Amino acid sequence: MNESISNNAIIYATLALNSEVDLQREYLESDDVPEDERENEEEILADLEQAFMEFVDLYKIRCKADKQLPGIDELLTSQL
Repeated sequence: MNESISNNAIIYATLALNSEVDLQREYLESDDVPEDERENEEEILADLEQAFMEFVDLYKIRCKADKQLPGIDELLTSQL
C-alpha cells in the first residue's frame, strides 16, 4: 500500500489528521460536549491520534527514501 500512496497524499493526510486532532482536543476541552457523549468523543480522539501517528511513521519512512522532503517537524510547522 505504501508504494501506491504519493508523497503529496501522505503530506496532506498527515496535515489534515494533525488539524483534526487539534480540533477534537479543543472540542473535548470545551463545555460543548454533552456528558453522555464524552466517552465516545474521547475514543474518536484516540483513533485520530493513532491514525496521525501511523501517517507520521509512514512519512518518516518516505523522508529516508526521498531526501528532498521536509522533516516531520518542518512539515508540521510550515504553512502550506
